Formats: sequence, C-alpha cells, structure tokens
Amino acid sequence: MMEKEREPKRGVGVETTYEGKEKTRRSSKEMLKELEVALQKSQEEAKENYERLLRVSADFENYKKRVAREKSELIRYGNEELIREIVPVLDNLERALEHVSGEGEREGIMEGVEMTLTQVLQILQRFGVTPISAVGERFDPTKHEAVMEMATGDCDPGHVVSELQKGYLVNDRLLRPAKVVVAKPQEDAKKGKGEA
Repeated sequence: MMEKEREPKRGVGVETTYEGKEKTRRSSKEMLKELEVALQKSQEEAKENYERLLRVSADFENYKKRVAREKSELIRYGNEELIREIVPVLDNLERALEHVSGEGEREGIMEGVEMTLTQVLQILQRFGVTPISAVGERFDPTKHEAVMEMATGDCDPGHVVSELQKGYLVNDRLLRPAKVVVAKPQEDAKKGKGEA
C-alpha cells in the first residue's frame, strides 16, 4: 500500500517540474525580449548622444574660430578710438608748424604748443593714462628709475631731486617708469672728492 501511495506523488512531482521548466522557458523568452528592447533603446540613446556630441564639438570649434577672429580684430583695431582722438592733435601740430614757417609771433607758437599738450594729456587721461609724480617724492623703484645720484642739501637723501623723463600709469599699471635723479647725502660727495 505504501508503494501505490508513493507513485501518484512521483507523478505529481514530475508534472510540476515540467510545468516549472515551461514557465522558466517562457520567462526566459520574455526576459530575452525585454533585454533586446532595452538594448535597442540603449543603442538609440547612444546614437543620439553621439550626434549631440558631434553638434557640440562643431559648435565649440566654431566658437573657438570666432573668438580667435575677434581677438585678432581687437588687436588690429583696439586702439582705433585712441587714434581717432589723437588725430585732431596732429592737425593742431601741423597748424603750429605752418605758423612757424610764416612770420608769426613766438608767443602764439608757445600758446599753440601748450594747448596741444593740454589736449593730448586730456585724451590720455580719458584712456586711463596718468603721469607719475616724482620730484620731491621718496624714490620708489616700482615707479621710478634712478639714472644718477646727486649730492644736494635741497632734498633729503633717497628723495627725487629732478625728473629727466616723465613716467606714466595706465589704470594703475606701470606704462613707463619716470627717469629720475636721486639725492644722496652730502657726506658721500665729500668722501668721493677726497679719495679721488
């Protein structure tokens, strides 16, 4: 009796195993289809991303070319406004030279040159150029270039006695240092004479 009871259980187990394999096959097919769909979707996204990358790369190359062209034009024509402002000064200087060649007065020439100098300084000031003050100031190697030293009692040692060439700043950046003569103690001058 026991053997007969066991047989139907075996049959039930075999059927369950067969049904399980069928379910596994179906779910494998479904999973395979899902994977194929996901793969196709990923390939489409990859293609879109690649095309987007190509467009962005092309846009970036165009941007670089445009910036290079604008930079070149800025270098070539960047001083155009300054030059436009200075051209009338040239006209005034030409008028002054014409006046000199004639029988004009010296006072008129001096006045014309002073006006022209004032005009140039005003133009430079509009473009951020300012002269460096030097005479009487303490020597500053960041703004002054010492050309020589001179013993004098009129000025403290280490201060600027005279200016040989004006210096200029452009928006607080050094354009050209002022060439100056710096005071030295009178004792140094006496020692130098005694030794020679």
